[in-house]
Amino acid sequence: MQSLELAQKAAFFALEKKAEKPLILDVSQLTSFTDYFVICEAPSERQTQAIGMNIKEELGKLGKKPLSLEGFEQGNWILCDYGDVVVHIFLDTVRFHYNLEGFWHEAKIIPCES
Repeated sequence: MQSLELAQKAAFFALEKKAEKPLILDVSQLTSFTDYFVICEAPSERQTQAIGMNIKEELGKLGKKPLSLEGFEQGNWILCDYGDVVVHIFLDTVRFHYNLEGFWHEAKIIPCES
């Protein structure tokens, strides 16, 4: 599975659990540690956790295991690292605070299909 396809599947699985404002950032020309960020948000910690679990379970069914998972206990910012794709699931207020889209403003934005 190519990294863009993996990012699109992660975004799709996030949307299955009602993730809000999803997008994919192509950072492949800007950094050496990953190709794509998938970024989304939710209004509660419980929902961010549900989104993260759905991504982990559904990608696992496709044979993709995360290299690391962080932030599940708190649910404010969950990070699922799949190597070429890093998924960021934010509590809505936390996403605004960290502003990854602004930090990586040179990245190409790939809209997510809902």
